[in-house]
Amino acid sequence: MSAAARAVGSAELGRLGFGAASIGNLYREVGDANAEAALEAAWAGGIRYYDTAPHYGLGLSERRLGEFLRSRPREEYLVSTKVGRVLEPNPDYSGGDDLAFEYAVPNRLVRRFDPSEAGVRRSLEDSLDRLGLDRVDIAYLHDPDVYDLDRGLAEGLPALAKLRDEGVVGAIGIGANSADAAARAVREGDLDLVMIAGRYTLLEQPALDELLPLCEERGVGVVAVGVFNSGLLATASPDAGARYDYTAVPADVLARARRLAEACAAEGVELPVAAIQYPLRHPAVRSVVVGSARATSVEQNLARMAEPLPEAFWTRLAEQGLLP
Repeated sequence: MSAAARAVGSAELGRLGFGAASIGNLYREVGDANAEAALEAAWAGGIRYYDTAPHYGLGLSERRLGEFLRSRPREEYLVSTKVGRVLEPNPDYSGGDDLAFEYAVPNRLVRRFDPSEAGVRRSLEDSLDRLGLDRVDIAYLHDPDVYDLDRGLAEGLPALAKLRDEGVVGAIGIGANSADAAARAVREGDLDLVMIAGRYTLLEQPALDELLPLCEERGVGVVAVGVFNSGLLATASPDAGARYDYTAVPADVLARARRLAEACAAEGVELPVAAIQYPLRHPAVRSVVVGSARATSVEQNLARMAEPLPEAFWTRLAEQGLLP
């Protein structure tokens, strides 16, 4: 394990981190006051790891997070952002929005995939400018599989490693929805962390096939995000209108979520409590990152993470075939 990896271990990241996509106007407009209140709730609850990206609201998430953190002691928190998407002026802007990419912001900017060293450095410099910080602690290559995985890994990972070697960032990794893409990045790169979205949750565990064992073997830490599978597991009774992986939930997936909810309820546990804690049961997972633009939801997630769950609870779920 590298020194950088040790610098962002479980104790530093904390069991629960704050994902700042929601304060970038994910799905809906969020007022500045509500975004600040959500961040205040996270800080008051002891959260000290904050994750953002240029992609989130075309920079809005980074600007809001940076404004909040500027008044906090820099040595007391960790920030991660992402590279791979460079933001540029939209030459065709005519008053439209970014809802095609799920963000309720004006589309004055466009995203351009650029994992080259020059692109990675520019992306990071732009992020620091939006954040108003002199450094970030962690930089992830963001969703290279969405664009060109071969190029992303061949160019982006060495560029990040160079930044780490220069001391520009403390740790590097990949952020992806694909467990296979993330596993390939671990095999081919010198990573400290993997941020995996939705692929190691109470509902599904494809990351167990290769990614998590590989990370454990190589000392690469895992940050689990999307643990509610885009909202499907965020309530005690999964609803047919809930999102799953950012889209409508398929009938078979909904049925499995409902079986999990019923099994949890029979044990006196609400489904979201089990969902937010489950990923931390694997030794490679260092933190769960969950975001919300509502202070009450942040407080609720803090309470869910703190609720004690006996080992027998997990054993009974496994005995019913609901967990590996």
